[in-house]
Amino acid sequence: MTDIVDELKWRGLIALSTDEDALRKAFADGPVTFYCGFDPTAPSLHLGNLVQILTMRRIQQAGNRPLGLVGGATGLIGDPKPTAERTLNAPEIVAQWVERLRAQIEPLLDFEGPHAAVMVNNLDWTQSLSAIEFLRDIGKYFRVNKMIAKEAVARRLNSDAGISYTEFSYQILQGMDFLELYRRYGCTLQTGGSDQWGNLTSGTDLIHRVEPHAVVHALGTPLITKADGTKFGKTESGTVWLDPEMTTPYAFYQFWLNADDRDVSKFLRIFSFRSREEIEELERQTEERPQARAAQRALAEELTTLVHGAGQTAAVIAASRALFGQGELAELDGATLAAALSEVPHIRVAELGPVVDLFAEVGLVASKSAARRTVKEGGAYVNNVKVASEDAVPAKEDLLDGRWLVLRRGKKNLAAVEVVAG
Repeated sequence: MTDIVDELKWRGLIALSTDEDALRKAFADGPVTFYCGFDPTAPSLHLGNLVQILTMRRIQQAGNRPLGLVGGATGLIGDPKPTAERTLNAPEIVAQWVERLRAQIEPLLDFEGPHAAVMVNNLDWTQSLSAIEFLRDIGKYFRVNKMIAKEAVARRLNSDAGISYTEFSYQILQGMDFLELYRRYGCTLQTGGSDQWGNLTSGTDLIHRVEPHAVVHALGTPLITKADGTKFGKTESGTVWLDPEMTTPYAFYQFWLNADDRDVSKFLRIFSFRSREEIEELERQTEERPQARAAQRALAEELTTLVHGAGQTAAVIAASRALFGQGELAELDGATLAAALSEVPHIRVAELGPVVDLFAEVGLVASKSAARRTVKEGGAYVNNVKVASEDAVPAKEDLLDGRWLVLRRGKKNLAAVEVVAG
């Protein structure tokens, strides 16, 4: 592999660094033990977290040792949000979420070999710490004037919501994490999003005060922006989560497949583990034949396989093809079919009516008369079978998985009907 700092820069993954030249030397002298933290403030990680996990994976593949920290302690507090206080979750809920997040991170890192990853939980070194010990041993090294100057804190101080002492203290806890990992594992680098820069440097500052001769680093990745101005990692239905129960593998795949041509090059560099040559070739194909969406398909397949496995990816691809008449709908499993059809316009009915009524009701056409014209012109399909008669009524036996009809107008306009018990 090329120099890992150069590799991260080429991929657009370095926004901030405490000292890039010193970090480059540390990697060259390596191996470097580094960490990234993830707070269990939700039952799943999301695409923003995936940036951090995959950055860890890259640095590990370059011959360095990652520590994956899931914050059982910091998750009880939560870092300051831009506008308001976080709702504190019950300790037992946070403990459950710690295990869920661990299960999402672990498959993406390597836990064998000379640079084997280690999972850690900051509750291990905070739960027995008394308030007096915390204030005497850690708090005395923090200067309030510097703490209130941190961007996240300053933003809240200038808002109507203000900030509680609880969230104000978050940066002390994160700084203590870095110090503890430095002492326990020789950890000398923390990575994270650039929006967390104040928290990242709390750790380097604390170590420099406690261990004046220590050489430690922080590296911040950029926030990902989209060309259309919408927030990365969001769709019309909400956040794209890594948990398949919260965002189905089909919806996950479709997120990448639907990436804007203006964004796909950036996404490839940040998320894909393809070589520079492969990525540049996909960029060339996007420029020359954007309608083929080669880059989006490659990215969707790679990321869905990485997060959800090859089996789920194959099922998703089969569903995508089958919906547009390039495969057998009846061969799709019920869960994949339901996930796919939840992404297209759909209606729920108690009983089946004429095809023209269903086409109009679901919005594939403007009216029943327009539906009749579509049938007459040969452009109406039910379960990929062309509708031959304007008076056709689907039978119960036509239902996929006992409850679905797939309606299609022409080649690309899809909708679904779900039959539910009255």
